[in-house]
Amino acid sequence: MRHIHVIGIGAGDPDFVTAQAVSALNDTQVFFAMDKGAQKDELVALRRLICERFIEEPGYRFVELPDPVRASGGDYRQNVADWHAERARIWAQAIKTELGADGVGAFLAWGDPSLYDSTLRILERVAEHVEFDHDVIPGITAIQVLTARHRIPLNDVGEPVLITTGRKLREEGLAGSAVVMLDADCSFQHCPPETRIWWGAYLGTPDELLVAGTVGEVGDEIVRVRAEGRDRHGWIMDTYLLRSAD
Repeated sequence: MRHIHVIGIGAGDPDFVTAQAVSALNDTQVFFAMDKGAQKDELVALRRLICERFIEEPGYRFVELPDPVRASGGDYRQNVADWHAERARIWAQAIKTELGADGVGAFLAWGDPSLYDSTLRILERVAEHVEFDHDVIPGITAIQVLTARHRIPLNDVGEPVLITTGRKLREEGLAGSAVVMLDADCSFQHCPPETRIWWGAYLGTPDELLVAGTVGEVGDEIVRVRAEGRDRHGWIMDTYLLRSAD
């Protein structure tokens, strides 16, 4: 039976790759990667670099798959569901044609496959069309890198932390501590000015950006730095931790 590794490769720095991930890399014959266009070639290049660094006997190959465009506007959840369904169709066809009946393939997930990553959900749909089994290798998340870079604990003593989206932050507000992932709208601007923020982008890469302070002190700076980073690279992945002043 075909086997698929879903390997968390950490957030940017090849040194974040775990020993378990290295073992899975060396077990893989075909790596499937999403082609997100020229602006995001760096993301595929990093995956190739990790393989070159850690695979002892290169005999593998990369298969780059076209990434369907996700619709914008209208029903967000339906747009995501349609996007996942189209990805699943592409992945299923690739697994059938590129991987032998007993072959081993892999998807390399940025950070960890469980956190704001669609790979596992899509593979559930792929399994409706092609038979395979799979395992999951955890990776270091952007959240862990963010707190390490700012040298702070994730939570207050005895208090929870919410992991959320910018949209949810705008709708529900902030109570306590929250991590916001991939927020293109800089929704922290809706928080009181005394709210503490620790922000990071391109975490774990040579292009890493870090800003910390209160929303009132550094909010405008983050908006500016974020826009400059996106203009320079054509893409951005950022994460931030908020802590209310209450």
